[in-house]
Amino acid sequence: MVDPRPVLTLVGKILCGLAATMLIPAAFDWKAGHAEWQAFTTAAFVTLLCGLALALGMRTPRRSLSIRQAYLTAAACWLVPTFFAALPFLWGEAQLPVVDGWFEAVSGITGTASTVLVGLDRLPPGLLLWRGLLQWMGGIGMIVMAVAVLPGLNVGGMQMFRIEVLSGQDRATPRAARIGSTIVGVYVLLTVTLYLALWAAGMGRFEALVHAMTTLSTGGFSTRDAQLAHFDRASIDLIVAIGMVVGGLPFLMFSTLAQGDWRRAMRNQQVHWYLGLLLLGGLAVTLWLVNSRGYGIGSAIRYGFFTVASVMTGTGLTTIDFSDWAGMPVAILFLLTFVGGCSGSTAAGIKVFRFQFLFANALMQVRQLLRPHAVLVPTFNKKPIAKDVLGSVMGFLFVYALSFAVLAMLLALLGLDFVTALSASASAISNLGLGLGEVIGPGGTYAPLDDLAKLLLAGGMLLGRLEMFILLVLVVPAFWED
Repeated sequence: MVDPRPVLTLVGKILCGLAATMLIPAAFDWKAGHAEWQAFTTAAFVTLLCGLALALGMRTPRRSLSIRQAYLTAAACWLVPTFFAALPFLWGEAQLPVVDGWFEAVSGITGTASTVLVGLDRLPPGLLLWRGLLQWMGGIGMIVMAVAVLPGLNVGGMQMFRIEVLSGQDRATPRAARIGSTIVGVYVLLTVTLYLALWAAGMGRFEALVHAMTTLSTGGFSTRDAQLAHFDRASIDLIVAIGMVVGGLPFLMFSTLAQGDWRRAMRNQQVHWYLGLLLLGGLAVTLWLVNSRGYGIGSAIRYGFFTVASVMTGTGLTTIDFSDWAGMPVAILFLLTFVGGCSGSTAAGIKVFRFQFLFANALMQVRQLLRPHAVLVPTFNKKPIAKDVLGSVMGFLFVYALSFAVLAMLLALLGLDFVTALSASASAISNLGLGLGEVIGPGGTYAPLDDLAKLLLAGGMLLGRLEMFILLVLVVPAFWED
């Protein structure tokens, strides 16, 4: 039987941190004269009480977590906080039903742009800031999990990055702690830089802060129903586009740059593929806008590259309504939805490195046909890819595709049309938030969907953010046996 006490202790500490964070939007609402601050302070008190009960009541002697406890910790540290993060949506001015409130909290923490809220322009500042804080904290959580947790759990080929993180003559734990602190420092610095740039470009200070947090975390929550189309400034679109692209980069690269090793950072093949796919996709959509929609070159570049960056990184921010696009650009956007960003970024999706692994393996197979007796090994960043890593990637892709198909079929059974069901499933699994069709397309919300559909989609968000296997392994009976 898995001992849950160390897991619950850590969850309690996270809840205490979440409670402290709730006081930030409470202060904003109190200063603005909104009664919403009372909902945040009440939610903070309840969250702190539960957090302290777990942190103090479940304390055990400090020891290393077993592999099963590690899986349980990763799942619980993402799942449990969503219930408490939903409290301000339930008790505040929004007065959301329980399912809607939990859906909004899950979407925030997982960095998905799906929302059930309408009338964002009229909501109190504390609630808008809370949505941004949830996505910003979720972005940090995703990076930490990718650097410190997933490589050790051998999930979906992530074990390939264990050597990159913990290699060297130093002790593993101090080095990992240094890398983690560097990444968090870079994350904060980039957020501040993005905030100052948006403020200088014409956004108000509050809106610049929220958009800086939701852009770098590739979350996509906005303060306006019309999102960036409300501001309609090319300079703001450019800054946000750069922020989204940066959010999709591996944050370990920034640690390498901080150490002065520019050559190693620039040789990262995953970054080359990531930027190359963004460039090709943006170029294709730009040319289509010029040829089929009559856009000028400048406008086509502005809207085409922004949309591609938003979809590929899973941010979900929009500057233009593309719900009436058809043909090639829709196919490109749909495929890029699954790609996502780099490993160790805030972006979700399948991740670029897994496609590189498959390509390297396919190329090796072709060469093997031409030279049957040769010993050929696929490589990534000039390192050999082990067979168990390739097998792990293949298993991940199968589960990913199966989850997408099952979720889409379940949504269709609930009465959603084909386009809505398909795009909603892809959006949830890839943590994008944007869908296609009149209901959940650009400018739409998930509010019209029934409760069961929202629960299924929230589960899909968590499944996608936790790299599939972290949740799936918990439902295997053998996991709970001695």
